[in-house]
Amino acid sequence: MVEKFITKTKFDSQEDFIKNFKINPPENFNFAYDVVDAWAEQEPGKKALCWVNDKDRHIDFTFKDMKEYSDMTASYFQSLGIGRGDMVMLILKRRFEFWFCMLALHKLGAVAIPATHMLMSKDIVYRNNAALIKMIVTVGEEQITEQVDNAMPYSPSVKRRVSIGPFVPDGWEDFQKGIENAAPFKRPEHPNSNDDISLIYFTSGTTANPKMAAHDYLYPLGHIVTGCFWHNLNEKSLHLTIADTGWGKAVWGKLYGQWIAGANVFVYDHEQFTPMQILKLIEKYKITSFCAPPTVFRFMIKEDLTKYDLSSLEHCTIAGEALNPAVYEAFRKLTGIKLKEGFGQTETTLTVATFPWIEPKPGSMGVPNPQYHVDLLTSDGRLADVGEHGQIVIHTKDKKPIGLFKEYYREPERTNRVWHNDIYYTGDVAWRDKDGYLWFIGRADDIIKSAGYRISPFEVESVLMKHEAVLECAVTGVEDPMRGQVVKATIVLTDKYKNLAGKKLAKEIQDYVKSVTANYKYPRVIDFVNKLPKTISGKIRRTELRKR
Repeated sequence: MVEKFITKTKFDSQEDFIKNFKINPPENFNFAYDVVDAWAEQEPGKKALCWVNDKDRHIDFTFKDMKEYSDMTASYFQSLGIGRGDMVMLILKRRFEFWFCMLALHKLGAVAIPATHMLMSKDIVYRNNAALIKMIVTVGEEQITEQVDNAMPYSPSVKRRVSIGPFVPDGWEDFQKGIENAAPFKRPEHPNSNDDISLIYFTSGTTANPKMAAHDYLYPLGHIVTGCFWHNLNEKSLHLTIADTGWGKAVWGKLYGQWIAGANVFVYDHEQFTPMQILKLIEKYKITSFCAPPTVFRFMIKEDLTKYDLSSLEHCTIAGEALNPAVYEAFRKLTGIKLKEGFGQTETTLTVATFPWIEPKPGSMGVPNPQYHVDLLTSDGRLADVGEHGQIVIHTKDKKPIGLFKEYYREPERTNRVWHNDIYYTGDVAWRDKDGYLWFIGRADDIIKSAGYRISPFEVESVLMKHEAVLECAVTGVEDPMRGQVVKATIVLTDKYKNLAGKKLAKEIQDYVKSVTANYKYPRVIDFVNKLPKTISGKIRRTELRKR
């Protein structure tokens, strides 16, 4: 399949890759029709998805199954009024219906907006109104549907709520009945152009509400490098990426590049992560390729790996945060596998990576993907020298690279702040060694990365400031051996609460944050202070807080 879209499929060096890698996009490319349905026609019995849950349920889906279920879903969505350009939010955890829905929305030319199930009603209201969402499809769990229902009085654009079950509240559509009774699907005459928006992810910033990173219909082709040349997949591979479908990492590792490569995607639908269970699954199902944040590998190496047969593993990749070299060495000694790090953003596909033909340097992200023209620029706008810190940028003078986002939807000023003069500024800082490897330093805008999650200090601060005990606050990330970073809140208390500073109040504030926003954002560390360090202009000196 991949040979349909690139000029050369085998590379033996980075020089060869830089010189000969090229994507050849067809007109009006549509991943659902041109990849999934094409596999279904070419090899209908080929396995596409191996879905397992934590209740010992196991279902294998072939590409023929995926075509049929996505057709049924597309027909059902059509009956609900969904068509080209319509915005649909998907809150589906790791349920296999996520794949039906993603493909169906592509087939209709609609826009998929995956979201985490940890959103509270205020988060849903913001997303509904920012993107003018028309329909929401969720897992039928009361704690999720209740948050959606609470958002409805403030979400005039939403016309339909769909539950995939098992719980279908009053006023909601029943997804299972809907697809069972769907009419034969009729493909729209012109579902999309290459430049249409196909996918939007809300991504956290540090000074405002989450941005809407919009991708066009060519975006899946940008993940050819992700699936074929970083995950190193082929038609015999069984690949597992640890990611909830609400995060961009899901389409990085559970959909586009993997199916273009012809790999079988392994999905573990679970509520509680345990490294032991993941190891058991690798052993039982003979998983060949595995990708996860460093946090997962940190937990894994604390297990007795000799208890598990991991001989099926051929390739392991790592992303989401910087890799500690000690974790790399410990995993290599225990398994013989060299972890291959990669870097990218919600706004991009894989931008820097340790490819199979280069030797990993523990702690380094690897080398630039030739799909992008990557440089490091210093704060004064010049190219960073070897060993010098610079912001990772992507040049777009010749044309927009396939895989780079289209825009921040409905926010041209915000888009222009990061993408101007034919340069996209990632906001991430790194340095380059003499061999061309890049080494991650951190976010230019103080984003916090904790256990693979990207957390905006602004979002957490906005919640904290609503608590009656909080006069002022600043949120920063502090190093943590297991999660990479954890959220720390430095708080100045109101007069009423000044004498109550202590563990009890800290716990109350933590519980409050958990109650009104996504659980992973709450501050695990709270420091009560008399005042925050500030500049003359009144801006909080976060650098000073991080040094404490």
